[in-house]
Amino acid sequence: MKDVVRDLLDVIRLEQLETNLFRGQSRDTGQKSIFGGLVAGQALMAASRTVEAERPVHSLHAYFIRPGDFTIPIIYDVERVRDGKSFTTRRVTAIQHGRPIFTLEASFQVEEGGVEHQADMPPVPAPDNLPTDQSLREQFAHRIPERMRPAFLAERPVEFRPIKPANGFEAEPQDPTRQTWFRIVEPIEADTATHRALLAFCSDFGLLGTAMLPHGMNFFQPHVQSASIDHAMWFHRPFRVDEWLLYSTQSPSASGARGMNFGHIYRQDGVLVASVAQEGLMRLRPQEPRS
Repeated sequence: MKDVVRDLLDVIRLEQLETNLFRGQSRDTGQKSIFGGLVAGQALMAASRTVEAERPVHSLHAYFIRPGDFTIPIIYDVERVRDGKSFTTRRVTAIQHGRPIFTLEASFQVEEGGVEHQADMPPVPAPDNLPTDQSLREQFAHRIPERMRPAFLAERPVEFRPIKPANGFEAEPQDPTRQTWFRIVEPIEADTATHRALLAFCSDFGLLGTAMLPHGMNFFQPHVQSASIDHAMWFHRPFRVDEWLLYSTQSPSASGARGMNFGHIYRQDGVLVASVAQEGLMRLRPQEPRS
């Protein structure tokens, strides 16, 4: 197993400190604070560790409260809100420096059958016919601030293959939609809870950027302040994160320095496995005049 994949699994699985108390490690990804998807994935894993395996998570709703500090561990305090006949509810608070940085509520359900329908997967090229994420990053590495360049070019545990690769440094407005294939770069041995926590981790990649597309904004512009505010997911059907999944995202609105984003995640056979919603901060600061 590649070191980057082993490290991701180690980070997502947590250390149990007490019955309802867990500790997670973070990593410096070149950002100013912890990647939000990592906190969401770890919090979901903490909740899952207090629920029987026969009750997989079907939804989560979370808020990002404060920026996380990647130089210290994160403590996850799980509250066992309810254990019903079919549904289980958990509330998780992520804590650093004695203060909450993130909260999550998750609902788990005994698996059962029922009527079914789903939105169709958009017609897109197969992932094998698209350029790799690594090759695309190498094209634009010279545009990345030097302090962020090593992290930008480092080998990653998740591979992304966008349907329409875009130059994130050009300010040309685009439609607020995009599709990207992604997967863990090699097969993993993991249970359902781990696969769903890893999908929560992956679901935060690029989602807020969808709302920036019509405005020619990107995360590297010094006058743009951005951050995830909340995050919700619904898990519909079985999947594996080490097999190709299509992330189709769209942004119906931006207002009040916030952008709204929705996403659907499909297996390669067209089955809808999860839905995502997120609102994020996308604030424009005054630009300093050029001398």
